[in-house]
Amino acid sequence: MSEGSDAAMTTIESSGAAVGAGPARDGAGAAYLDASGQVRVRPGSLTAADAGTLAGAAAGALGLVWLLYERILPFAGAPGFWMCWYAAFLGLYWGIARSQWEARHVREKIAAAVLTGAGLLMLVVLADQVGYVVFRGSGVLGRGNFLTTDMEKTGPLDGLAGGGVLHAVIGSLEQLGLATLFAVPLGIAAAVFMSEIGGRLAQPVRAVVNAMTALPSIVAGLFILGSVILTLGYDRSGFAASLALTVMMMPIVTRASEVVIRVVPNTLREASYALGASQWRTVWNVVLPTARSGLTTAILLGMARAVGETSPVLLTAGFTPRTNANPFSGQQISLPLYVWNYVRYPQPDMKIRAFGGALALMAIVMILFVAARLAGGRPPGELSRRTLRRLARDRAAAASQSAAASQSAAPRPPAAGAAPTAAAVIHPEPESAS
Repeated sequence: MSEGSDAAMTTIESSGAAVGAGPARDGAGAAYLDASGQVRVRPGSLTAADAGTLAGAAAGALGLVWLLYERILPFAGAPGFWMCWYAAFLGLYWGIARSQWEARHVREKIAAAVLTGAGLLMLVVLADQVGYVVFRGSGVLGRGNFLTTDMEKTGPLDGLAGGGVLHAVIGSLEQLGLATLFAVPLGIAAAVFMSEIGGRLAQPVRAVVNAMTALPSIVAGLFILGSVILTLGYDRSGFAASLALTVMMMPIVTRASEVVIRVVPNTLREASYALGASQWRTVWNVVLPTARSGLTTAILLGMARAVGETSPVLLTAGFTPRTNANPFSGQQISLPLYVWNYVRYPQPDMKIRAFGGALALMAIVMILFVAARLAGGRPPGELSRRTLRRLARDRAAAASQSAAASQSAAPRPPAAGAAPTAAAVIHPEPESAS
């Protein structure tokens, strides 16, 4: 076995385990014994014994739960069946594993099974939701009019050949863009104030931000409705909706950005101060670039909170079936409001349009998240390909310059001098005969 493999494994001395013997009675399974009689555990590995134990526990739990749940006990329903199966699986898996391995190994296996099951459950729920939306909205797939027209000339009884979500897509993008433009600078500035500057006001600001994190969305809509629309006389518009979304986004961005900025090592700040940089230059050139990837995640969290809001948009932007590309004038609809409005209709085509709008919203969110992640760059310490190429060119140029300097500094051999002119007089060339 190589030295790298030995370094990557945890070696545990087995008590009285013989090489080549069956499963050790003291709890150390033979699957973990090496040639020296030691128990070597590689965390995260899956041996043949592990696979057999998992398969046996899963099959046994399935048969037992089916017999009890479907034939003996008066129970019914798929969610309850699978919950009982998972509980029986963990119990059987613990019993089978305990007969082979030590207690600490069994605890590790049970913890891995629980965490893996939780992750698979989240994936199943996510796939179920996405699949249901795609299934219900599949009637609009392949129809070009759905993304290029609005609902101005389409009624509830019209077929899917007319009407679309163009006006809702434009409204969602404009409202989310304005809200991001307002919330991100304010949120990051507040996070920098609380983490870098501090003072007496830092704690009150942090308390207000924490309180606003749990603010109901309808309260944000009522706040903009009362302070901007009713008090100042401003009409319902996409701009008013973006202000309500800003109220929802800003505490999320602030709280997540503060946590990310606090993670930046203090040694980087101290090194910047030692070089004579001021505090604002240290924050701008050292702290924020180091936390760029985490700040991108904070922005994504804020966008995820705002992109699906319906109640503040309904109170501040109103509803319109026609396209309005000007967020500062006239009512404007968004995709969540589009879905909420048309899913209530009894006509099947209107419900298909609503689920098609939800499918378009998921696609837009995915595109925005991927673009933001690419713009956020790589984690601190990981260089991009462009930076690596530039460093390689700089090293090559520095090597050529050093080679040229070493050649110029080397001593030169004396040059051969020209023949004296007197030699032509002492040894003249013979004249040709006339």
